[in-house]
Amino acid sequence: MTRIACSTCPAAVWMIPFVLLASRIGIASCPIQFTDITGDTDITFRHNDGSSGRYYIVENVSAGLALFDYDNDGDIDIYFLSGGALRGAKFDVPPRNALYRNEGNWRFTDVTEQSGLGDPGHALGVAVGDYDNDGRQDLYVTNFGPNVLFHNNGDGTFSNVTKQAGVADGHKVGAGANFLDSDADGDLDLFSSSYVDFTYENHVAKTVKGHPIYVGPRAYKPTPDTLYRNNRDGTFSDISAASGIASERGTGMGTVCADYDNDGDTDIYVANDLRSNFLWQNDGTGRFEEIGLLAGLACNMNGDDMGSMGTGCGDYNNDGWLDFYVTAYQQQFPSLYKNFGDGQFEDVTMATGAGTGTNHTVTWGNDFADFDNDGDRDLFLALGHLEDNIELWDKRSTYHAKNMLFMNQGNGKFANVSDSAGDGLKVKLSSRGIGLDDLDNDGDVDIVVLNSRREPTLLRNDSPKPGHWLQITLRGVKSNRDGVGARVTVVAGDLTLVDEVHSGRGYQSHYGTRLHFGLGNRTHIDRVEVRWIGGGVDVFRNVKIDRRITLVERTSRRDG
Repeated sequence: MTRIACSTCPAAVWMIPFVLLASRIGIASCPIQFTDITGDTDITFRHNDGSSGRYYIVENVSAGLALFDYDNDGDIDIYFLSGGALRGAKFDVPPRNALYRNEGNWRFTDVTEQSGLGDPGHALGVAVGDYDNDGRQDLYVTNFGPNVLFHNNGDGTFSNVTKQAGVADGHKVGAGANFLDSDADGDLDLFSSSYVDFTYENHVAKTVKGHPIYVGPRAYKPTPDTLYRNNRDGTFSDISAASGIASERGTGMGTVCADYDNDGDTDIYVANDLRSNFLWQNDGTGRFEEIGLLAGLACNMNGDDMGSMGTGCGDYNNDGWLDFYVTAYQQQFPSLYKNFGDGQFEDVTMATGAGTGTNHTVTWGNDFADFDNDGDRDLFLALGHLEDNIELWDKRSTYHAKNMLFMNQGNGKFANVSDSAGDGLKVKLSSRGIGLDDLDNDGDVDIVVLNSRREPTLLRNDSPKPGHWLQITLRGVKSNRDGVGARVTVVAGDLTLVDEVHSGRGYQSHYGTRLHFGLGNRTHIDRVEVRWIGGGVDVFRNVKIDRRITLVERTSRRDG
């Protein structure tokens, strides 16, 4: 098959009406069901975008969230980001980020005050990683303004160590962030993308039909992203120029660090808003070359730069290669990029049905997960417009929108099952970041959604007949302790699944450090193979199904 990177494809245009017509596949009894249980969780957090009526561009891009086990008790906790007060805004109680401890049975306790994580900055993105390999996960939050690194003290509290670590990253508009071991030396480095060169002084005001609106990123200059090397002493060094990362300027939003070419090192993918997306190829030593155009990941099938928002990453067709999904603006389809394993990707959104019904509004957080444990990964999308008055001047869209679920049919195609997947898909708000993980430890993947200016949405997975499953947490010894960047292969009879541990993903969010594998009706696992960053490979046998396990790196590298 011939694949063309970023070239015009007229045939795709006339196919759209036919694809749309055929895409809403009727599902008589959807095997995936989600229940909205937000009201039963004791979570009182409400997102605020810090707005004052001036329509600053940083308002509508807030914010992501993080799902991680901050206290190492085996339950996934939730960290919600909020936009801090912007110039001209007045609040009786200033908005701030919030941490909720998972108590089990879908009950959460607000521990923001005692944890020290109630940062009042204008938060946009977050990544989680154990940067000092002490067994506790730390947080990095990107802001409009200086970013913040929080060190986990191990007693339920966090300390702001930004200044001593040297990772404030100036006074930028932050976006996606990621911990990664870029040079395979056993500790986590830090990548921080930035959106546009916005300040209060260069704010651009615009109206449509007499109504104020948010201007797009082209009203401002693009900015370079930042890469910090971990110095192993609690400090980081800015190596953006030396690594090659600073050689390009973009409008970064969602990011993910993944080994797209399966060569054993971690590459970086950045979704740029209305500019070509970046694929930073790692040469194995921590030096990067931008090859998005050559790889076919820079733009969509028509060669257009999209209003790229969030980045999903996973092997949707079980061929052993990681694919990417990038969400987009209204009247644009998101892009599912199929990895052909030869360094090339193709936008297969139309051919797979993975964008059906999305072009009426803006798509944000997204990612792959096997929600029904049948052995293939489904796709969840968060929707909602960024213009809060869109209905006044554009009848094609609404500010609030229902989120969407695409079920993987196992044949390389997706079915839009949003209307039949339970009341959790009937919630209509303006969503941004998402998190996917097993919040109640019952063996299936649940969903948390951050909604702009509103309460979050928590969706319990109540799929009636899910298949078998396995959840894996990695513990590095020679490599970084979280196993970030490690690739896991699970072989169960005729089924072979691959996944990687990622820090930072989706729309400026973090989740999924504990890997989840759906096994369908398979009752025996032949082997689990872990390829750690740095080259070591461990093979584990006699692994039981339907349980959560921790795999520790074996320094001897011997087969289990």
